[in-house]
Amino acid sequence: MANNTSDNQLTVAAVQLDSQQDIEANLADIKAAISDACVQGAQLVVLPENCCSMGEQFATAERFAALSATLADYASTYGVYVLVGSLPCPYRPDGVIIPDGRLRQVSQLFAPDGKRVARYDKIHLFTATVADKQGSYNEAATFEPGTQTVVTPLEANNTVYQLGMMVCFDLRFPALAQRLRQAGADILSAPSAFTYLTGQAHWSLLLQARALDSQCMVIGAAQGGDHNYKSGNIRQTWGHSAITAYDGTVVDSYEDSELKGQAATKNYAIVMATLDKPAQEQGRQKLPIFQCHRLA
Repeated sequence: MANNTSDNQLTVAAVQLDSQQDIEANLADIKAAISDACVQGAQLVVLPENCCSMGEQFATAERFAALSATLADYASTYGVYVLVGSLPCPYRPDGVIIPDGRLRQVSQLFAPDGKRVARYDKIHLFTATVADKQGSYNEAATFEPGTQTVVTPLEANNTVYQLGMMVCFDLRFPALAQRLRQAGADILSAPSAFTYLTGQAHWSLLLQARALDSQCMVIGAAQGGDHNYKSGNIRQTWGHSAITAYDGTVVDSYEDSELKGQAATKNYAIVMATLDKPAQEQGRQKLPIFQCHRLA
């Protein structure tokens, strides 16, 4: 779809969802959100972690290829880059089935022609004790950690941008953000499903801190609300999707955990920002922290 963004500027959208365990309903919301973001001029749309289903990881993993194909089709239908926050996958990037029955949390970037241009397997797996209804979290019981950092190019308006890929708990590790910048990243994706309490305490701070660490724009697309599991459990996520500029400024944000008003009617919220690459580069030159590193 056409947009009015000028050369050297990239318009990005972060989508906030309240994904449940009805995959088809979630896909309908995702498709509508991508369409809406494109109408608003987005060239890159970032979906949150577990966008197709919160929970039901093994059942969702059985549909990894089919779900990926559907989401790739959305990218080609609307002519936009789509970053699928994460899908559970039963095999490694080389196609080898994970031997211990675990899965990987996989983030994928699909180009406007529908081709997959990048796959990132979440490196840092969430482990925490939280004073909520679930109590403790141990992603490693279900998932195998990835081992490779990923920076991938995307092209818009005659300009190439480098996207460094992260997922949720990765935000707590500044060394990863710095390594992605050292590999050339202009933008960092941070699709997430922060718990309500950890998000309330740290989400905004982490987005701003990683932007400052890396001098990259950070796109925080989040799950937000109550997720009702078939087991009867309810998981609460923090939401508050936000996009932070290279200097730590919050460019745009959705200031709620739950979808309210028009967002509730649509079943999604959209946060928008434009990356001005020359302005970001000028800011980096004025504060050249990556020329001053001594321990990294």
